[in-house]
Amino acid sequence: MGRVLFPAIRWDPDQGFTPAARSIDLALGLGVGGFILFGGPARVVRELTADLRARSATPLLIGADLERGAGQQFSGAISLPPAAAFGAIGDLDATRRAGELTGREARALGVDWVYAPVADLDAEPANPIVGTRAYGADPAAVSAHVAAWIDGCRSAGALACAKHFPGHGRTTTDSHLGLPVVDAPRSVLEADLRPFRAALEHGVDAVMTAHVAYPALAPGGGPATLSPAIVTGLLREELGFRGLVVTDALVMAGVLGAGADEAQAAVAALAAGCDALLYPTDLERVLAALDSAGDRARIAEAARRVEDAAHRAASPRPGEWGRPDDRDWARDVAWRALRVVRGAPALAGRRIDLITVDDDLGGPFPPGPRTALPAVLAASGIEVREATTATLTPALVALYADIRGWKGRPHVSTAARERVAQTLARRPDAAVVLFGHPRLAAEVPGDGVLAAWSGDVVMQEAAGRWLADRAR
Repeated sequence: MGRVLFPAIRWDPDQGFTPAARSIDLALGLGVGGFILFGGPARVVRELTADLRARSATPLLIGADLERGAGQQFSGAISLPPAAAFGAIGDLDATRRAGELTGREARALGVDWVYAPVADLDAEPANPIVGTRAYGADPAAVSAHVAAWIDGCRSAGALACAKHFPGHGRTTTDSHLGLPVVDAPRSVLEADLRPFRAALEHGVDAVMTAHVAYPALAPGGGPATLSPAIVTGLLREELGFRGLVVTDALVMAGVLGAGADEAQAAVAALAAGCDALLYPTDLERVLAALDSAGDRARIAEAARRVEDAAHRAASPRPGEWGRPDDRDWARDVAWRALRVVRGAPALAGRRIDLITVDDDLGGPFPPGPRTALPAVLAASGIEVREATTATLTPALVALYADIRGWKGRPHVSTAARERVAQTLARRPDAAVVLFGHPRLAAEVPGDGVLAAWSGDVVMQEAAGRWLADRAR
């Protein structure tokens, strides 16, 4: 019964994986199907996954959210631009290589199940959780990129997982924080289903459900994760998917609303047709609830799918991560994705004040490092002084405004906009680098604005190189 459970293991910046030792022991003793990993240096992650497999009595599936490459989670691996950047350059060969690179590095680290690609449409600008994570708004283009990424990932021997079925792109609520409701009719939702159909046609190994309600698909009003009409009726019977269905994380409010706890949600998700329960926190309580529910046939069916997937991914794939040629390629893609959205942004001198406005703070998990941009500028011969306010020295504003889980909004906050405006009032010639979706440029002042899609290291590096080339 434990095979349907996939608890999380998180890296602690101060203590590494040590704080997770007891929960790992418990999970392995209960016979879990695998784990989802968050963070850690690549070499340490490789040691962890090898140890987990050596200690497990059955084959494990070890997964991770690697939408932006293995470097999204594991330092030392390659960081990639977000999906929207690949959609913007429109190069399917690049998207296919991104899938292959992600799968190859994941397997080298002992991660065999990649929770990507995002198959949602960027259909709603007010969406607080999709945005740059999607390849775009056009169903045909998104379908093509989803298919290409899956082809690449599977060629590297990793399992791909299309998410978030049947489409999270029209929501205006973050499912980490509440239950979004999409009131669109089935005729409109057909567009959202197109990328998932493409994923199935290209042999995607798994599909992740959305903690989103769709009254047109399931009149009961609950999240898709808990809906037999959506998981079994639509995904299994109508679309014909026979692979592994995994829930989105069971710690999210979108599935824990109306007073439900994770044990109740786990029972309902399995009954709806899900096979793998992602990120349960109280394993013993969840198992007790599943045992009380008594649907042994459904649990056995789900466990068989987990077992089949684990055996398909079982062959080891030794390899490298962080190869220089892969890193150079990723930087080239990031460079191609940069967009000038207003004016002619440039550094007004070779000695500058760098004003960082970080609108991605808050929530339970900190954003990534903000050190790559100043490092690239300094390496290019630009004297950088990191400052809180602009002086008489030429200035550069770095505005971080990415899509982040638990943030709850897609827009630039009032405080961040005001801080950018204050800097530009002192230095009207300051360039602004927007590490977010280019459409957010409409929310901030500045005569020269460069959009870099996200605050990932590779996008910081590309923006720094671009600006250094244009320093006066």
